[in-house]
Amino acid sequence: MTIRQAIGTAFGHGSYLLLVAGFFVCGFQLAFITVHLPPYLAEHGISKEFAGLAIGAIGLFNVVGSYASGVIGGRGEKRIPLSMIYLLRSIAIAAFVLLPITPLTTIIFTASMGLLWLSTVPLTMGLVTVMFGTRYMATLYGFVFLSHQIGSFLGVWLGGRLYDQLGSYDMVWWMGVALGAFAAIVNL
Repeated sequence: MTIRQAIGTAFGHGSYLLLVAGFFVCGFQLAFITVHLPPYLAEHGISKEFAGLAIGAIGLFNVVGSYASGVIGGRGEKRIPLSMIYLLRSIAIAAFVLLPITPLTTIIFTASMGLLWLSTVPLTMGLVTVMFGTRYMATLYGFVFLSHQIGSFLGVWLGGRLYDQLGSYDMVWWMGVALGAFAAIVNL
């Protein structure tokens, strides 16, 4: 199969298109949180220094989550754990928004999100490989990752735009919850 045939086959494959759509959500959620969590915390009386620690907690727990995800995906099923990651992200975001914003709830949220942060990557790459093999995996994953980057742009841009219009991040947080539920469904 040529690379052109592989790309044509992938974009004609319903499961691949759903995987692309799900990874858009990953980018949306992560970029929004990365950029807009510190000012959101500041609005709730959390210091800039603590916000930095919270972002650091995401990075620390990301190491554990990504590794664990790779181990789980290496043992077999990939779509169910991937679906669960998106569902758990939605639950974590909803709980964070609904609970009082305190240093404790912030650290619990960021540690939870860290476990789920890039844990989607090994499973997503694994699914591309399962669907199409290894020969064009990098190219086909590149299209999936492009979707992630578009989601990242929209998460950051909409976060700022809607905050400027509404004076609140609430709508974007809830968009992240809804999109996470969508990604959980399409990855099944």
